[in-house]
Amino acid sequence: MRFEREIPVKHQVDVCIVGGGPAGCAAAVTAARAGARVFLAEAGGCFGGLGTRGMVPAFMQFSDGINMNADGFGREISDLHREETGIVPGGRGKGFSIRVEVLKRIYDKLMVDAGVDFLFETRLIGAEAEEGVIRAAVFAGKSDLFAVEAKYFLDCTGDGLLSVMAGAPYFKGERKTKEMMPGTLCQLWCNIDWARRPDGAKLKEELNRAIDEGYFTDPDRHHPGIWRVGPTTGGGNIGHAYGLDGTDEKSLTDALITQRRQLLELRNFYRERIAGYEEAEMILTADMMGVRETRRIDCEYNLVVDDFRARAVFDDEIGRYSYPVDIHRDARSKEQYETFLKEHLEDLRYKDGESYGIPYRTLLPKCTENLLVAGRCVGTDRQMQASIRVMPGCYITGQAAGMAAALAAKKDTALRALPVEELQAALCGIGAFLPNFKK
Repeated sequence: MRFEREIPVKHQVDVCIVGGGPAGCAAAVTAARAGARVFLAEAGGCFGGLGTRGMVPAFMQFSDGINMNADGFGREISDLHREETGIVPGGRGKGFSIRVEVLKRIYDKLMVDAGVDFLFETRLIGAEAEEGVIRAAVFAGKSDLFAVEAKYFLDCTGDGLLSVMAGAPYFKGERKTKEMMPGTLCQLWCNIDWARRPDGAKLKEELNRAIDEGYFTDPDRHHPGIWRVGPTTGGGNIGHAYGLDGTDEKSLTDALITQRRQLLELRNFYRERIAGYEEAEMILTADMMGVRETRRIDCEYNLVVDDFRARAVFDDEIGRYSYPVDIHRDARSKEQYETFLKEHLEDLRYKDGESYGIPYRTLLPKCTENLLVAGRCVGTDRQMQASIRVMPGCYITGQAAGMAAALAAKKDTALRALPVEELQAALCGIGAFLPNFKK
């Protein structure tokens, strides 16, 4: 069938951002503070993406153990979160737990105070683009369809949805098999006696014993764990939805149903076999699947794992990061789980003070003119995506994309013509970690 209709243009702005997760919020606040007129559309009912709607219970590392990699917007988030919760961020290899409602309010305040124009419950459904130039993005709100016209567009959807609609090339999953990392439906637990909880090694020992005894219908050796998020509450990042394609609604539907059923076995395992959990109850699962990997947009430069190994430095870098390569594999297999442990804990992990550069070119999709990407779909190979995809990495690329769009709007110039030294200087001005930029 063919569907046609006239729709109103409701917003005409300098920068239109699709997606209000960590990258989108960093981009929006940064661009608005730099003087740009910004509109942001978020499909859910709050900012923060997986850290709020998805109930991911912890931030991964902001720091390389010496330097604050996610400085600027990331530091602002961690400082505000610490002021209200008392939770102090860890160093290299050390994340810290998230208080979801606190984080929601932090994002709300930053966006409102910066003067960002935004709407929740507003989903991207199309893009008007010709020869790589996006003229308008089309959205479905609760009331009706509408369009937004902008000079520049930022794809912070995580799945690269706007980029694909605009004609940008992309990669998806492992190149030969197309396999993607499994997702996780995160949970909230109550009635945990944290004082009696065993350490991680003992918990994994009991998990492996239960698997060997045939306790689970669908055994899974990779068990990230339950983080303490209150006196007796915990945020669970356990269970994997294998075979998930986070860009396909049927796959997502099947995974949500399967995960809710399988999590009952994990609940029973904890209550029956782990000290401190005898009275524990899983009281809530997220309404958003925790998707780790879908599309990676093919950009002017795509970071590769050799850049990680080389601690790469780039002339046009807009940030540096240090999280290890963290590819969740099919841990139903002992061999795959051992491969994960070797990569994540030994081979592709840094020492204190080490990091890799993130070039501006990783934010510039090929075959487009007025589009930037930020967040987990920036230009990388699969292994590098498994490092940069976490929230602090999204803050780094988000604030750089927001600043680039704002500067381009002021100069009325193409994104590729923007002098990278001006972008780097502006990012340093808001605190970004750019040790190789010589002012």
